[in-house]
Amino acid sequence: MRRFGSQDSLDDLNDRTLVEVIRERYSPENFPWCTGPIRTVVVPSTGPQGSHLKDRVNLPSVMVLDGWGVSQAGDQAWIEAFCAHVTKLDLSHNKLQDWPEINKIVSNTPNLESLNLSYNPLAGLTLEPWCTKAFSGVRSLSLNNTKVSWDTVLLLIQEIPELEELFLSLNGYSSLSVPSVACRSLRLLHITHNSLQDWAEVRKFSSMFPSLQTLVMANNNLASIQDNKDVLQRLFPNLRSINLHNSGLNRWEDVEKLNFFPKLEEVQVQGIPLLQTFTQEERIHLMIAQLPAISWINGSVVTDCEREAAERFFIRYYSVHPEEEQPVRYHSLVTKYGKLEPLAEVDLQPRCCAQVEVHCEDKVQQLTIRLDQTVAGLKKQLRTVVQLSTKSMRLYHIDRTSVSGPEEMKFNTWALHSYSIQDGDQLLVVPKTKRKAGVKLAD
Repeated sequence: MRRFGSQDSLDDLNDRTLVEVIRERYSPENFPWCTGPIRTVVVPSTGPQGSHLKDRVNLPSVMVLDGWGVSQAGDQAWIEAFCAHVTKLDLSHNKLQDWPEINKIVSNTPNLESLNLSYNPLAGLTLEPWCTKAFSGVRSLSLNNTKVSWDTVLLLIQEIPELEELFLSLNGYSSLSVPSVACRSLRLLHITHNSLQDWAEVRKFSSMFPSLQTLVMANNNLASIQDNKDVLQRLFPNLRSINLHNSGLNRWEDVEKLNFFPKLEEVQVQGIPLLQTFTQEERIHLMIAQLPAISWINGSVVTDCEREAAERFFIRYYSVHPEEEQPVRYHSLVTKYGKLEPLAEVDLQPRCCAQVEVHCEDKVQQLTIRLDQTVAGLKKQLRTVVQLSTKSMRLYHIDRTSVSGPEEMKFNTWALHSYSIQDGDQLLVVPKTKRKAGVKLAD
């Protein structure tokens, strides 16, 4: 089965029609079955010796034909026969560069709800109004990296009364005109990797799409959110999720303004200049503390415990900063919790070494020992110190803070940190041929 995913392959490929591609892609050899609704169409064809044959194509209601080199529609009667039941059509990464050809496809797919034309070369093409009528039933439209003009986008959405999702990434938009009539049906706008740096351009989406619930604007280098609280409370009245990954935000004031959107629940904001100097832990806590009205941050739900911990962290973090560097949020949190002292730094890592006194008969010697070694390893270390073989010595630990007396270190495989040895403790080495006073030693 032929499929052409790379641009080089598409450039080398002869123009193909949608009809040709459907017959090849969904022939019984290439597509013997599918899940969901299926329609089988019998296609008459002529065999090698001129005999009349019949081909069958198994047609799903969701057609994925990305990267097949489609540049033309083909016979419209066959498109209607093949696509009458199709609800989702993916024609991304093809060679469509003519709106009348696209119109032939869409107008003969009467139940079409989702259309993906991404990565087709649509730059500089004029869309005549008569070509837009066929799009009226589409609910989801993808035009990513088509370089389609903004005027063409406006012409399309004005003719799609029930459009709910619009994908416009990688099209180079930097300034936007506003249509005379709003698109009240749109719920999701995905417009990443463009050049929308000025908040004045983003503000236009509010009047264009008053029912917008999800705005994905990652990688636009938005510099700041310039409106005040009163204005922001009226903008985007239905917005519930915003994605500002890799934007240019560099002030806490801009992040705090996200709290003012009346229904906003989810914020995604990573890779911004403001956060570059912080550790990962600091980024998480400081962002949660700055967004008290947001319940989902960077893909994770914020629990009540996490929020309280983050807000306390925020107070302690900024309490040591000069007053002119303390965000407005700091003072409101101090009102809530009071001024909090910085937490004491506690090293919870196990100690690796200890300074001890080694006693053997009349000898006393200071020694540094590794606590990650075993008792057997320590005995080997002590051989040159006490001049005894490992088999000839008994070893005792004397805790300088304990009154319970010496503890024999009987188990050669135990690590020394199991005995809680501290600096200043004593190690007593007793030859097995002698008895330590007060301790009965068995042979």
